[in-house]
Formats: sequence, C-alpha cells, structure tokens
Amino acid sequence: MSGAFTKSMARNIFYGGTVFFFLLFLALSFDTHSQLPKRDHRADITPQVAEGKKLWEVNNCIGCHTLMGEGAYFAPELGNVYKRRGPDFIKAWIASQPTGTPGRRQMPNFHFTDAQLDAIVAFLKHVDSINDANWPPNDQG
Repeated sequence: MSGAFTKSMARNIFYGGTVFFFLLFLALSFDTHSQLPKRDHRADITPQVAEGKKLWEVNNCIGCHTLMGEGAYFAPELGNVYKRRGPDFIKAWIASQPTGTPGRRQMPNFHFTDAQLDAIVAFLKHVDSINDANWPPNDQG
C-alpha cells in the first residue's frame, strides 16, 4: 500500500482538518472577544454618548456617512472626525447647514438643539477613541 491514498485516509484527513480548523476558529473567536473591552472602551459609554448614537441612528447618518468603514460612501468618513476637526467645528458644521437648495446634494439641517449637538460630538469622540487598528485608513477624511 505504499503511495496509495485510500478512502479512510482521505476521511481521516478531512475529519482531522475539520476538527483542527474548528478549534482554531474557537480559539481566535475567544481571543477577539476577550480583547474587545480593552479596544472598544465600552466602560466609557455615558448616557450622552448613548444619546448621540441614538441620534446617529434615528437620523440615518450612516445613509450618507461611513463610520469605521461601515455605511454609505456619499459623505466623509466620521470615525476620526473628532481628532481631525474638533468638537467646535463639528457642532458648527452640523448647525450651519442650509435648509435645502433645490437640485443640490447636501447634508440636511436637522435643527438639533445644543444638547443634541453635544451628544453627537460625545458619540463621535467615543468612536474616535476605539482602537480600530487604523481601519479604515483615513488620513484626510
């Protein structure tokens, strides 16, 4: 039987490989799951950050913007906008949007209150603090 590849050998290789890669998958999943609290700073989520996330979702900001690479690519990535532009710029930009120019694609004016603007900035600051391993690459926005 030298050099012959039998059905039982193929079956053993298949089952052995399946078990090996399943165990590898479990180990990598456990490792990733155990590192998330250190990377996503979930302990720093305040009610204001949660309110900002709610405003992000309710107003469908992801319909135009990306956040950490997820979302539409119509408008700039906002995963690191806090670091790039700062809180004052973010609030001024959102508040200064015109109510609409016919035929022009632009960000709508949501008429947020100062408290809502502060919540959005807090949410974007939190997102900027997440260790995303520099993904997506976004040097300029």
